[in-house]
Amino acid sequence: MRDLNYNHLRYFWAVAHEGSLTRAAELMNLSQSALSVQIQKLEHQMGHPLFERAGRKLVLTEAGRITLDYADTVFKTGDELMSTLRGQPLATRQVLRVGALTTLSRNFQLEFLRPLVGRSDVELIVRSGNIRDLLAQLEAHAVDVVLANSAAPRDARSSLRNHLLNEQPVSLVGRPRRTGRKFRFPDDLKSEPILLPSLDSDIRVAFDRVLELAGIRPTILAEVDDMAMLRLLAREREGVTLVPPIVVRDELDAGVLVEHCRIPEVTETFYAIIQKRRFPNRLLGELLDAG
Repeated sequence: MRDLNYNHLRYFWAVAHEGSLTRAAELMNLSQSALSVQIQKLEHQMGHPLFERAGRKLVLTEAGRITLDYADTVFKTGDELMSTLRGQPLATRQVLRVGALTTLSRNFQLEFLRPLVGRSDVELIVRSGNIRDLLAQLEAHAVDVVLANSAAPRDARSSLRNHLLNEQPVSLVGRPRRTGRKFRFPDDLKSEPILLPSLDSDIRVAFDRVLELAGIRPTILAEVDDMAMLRLLAREREGVTLVPPIVVRDELDAGVLVEHCRIPEVTETFYAIIQKRRFPNRLLGELLDAG
């Protein structure tokens, strides 16, 4: 392989960050056709297409995302060289882009990312959103992994892969009971009000099935699709709350909340959804191996 042409790489880097040949050409004082030719030469040397068109937009391919990561490092290294010579050295860092479902437990996210948290050579970028938007970002190589509590749908043509990371029990938690009487499940739900996840949650669906079989219709104080909000409400309101204990781990450790009972046959699963790639992110590999 011939030596890398850094001028071509710089042109690619500009187009990738601008997302447009027109804007990049204006910034670099080149014609669009000349810039396009330089990108084509780099693609030929790399042996992979670096962009694909999505309507009027240029979207990075997987090889393009990898090339951009390295180009960022290359040109950042030049900045570091100048900073070092000026007596202001910078550190080189690897990047991992994580998409997390908005409603996913923050404690679980932290547990998954903990091996990388605080490392001086790692930059973590965490984006929250709904599952449709996050999977679209995954397929566009804008994130390296999506954390969710349900597996991504797959078919024979899908390049998505579901890695089961953990399976947590689900419990009824609440403030310590003044009477000291042990909670009786499910009978006490005839009179005890309850905070529940929304009907979009798999654990809510499973819990409703348990109560339906028991012939119990509880008084529902609220239905919340955000586990962080459910955690706050559990601390503020009387009654019981249906959550995986990991969501309220700090409150349980402090005695602010207590676990009244585990719900039989109801669990919450946690998945890392990735796209099968020719050039996987090594940091992601470390996290999946640690899990």
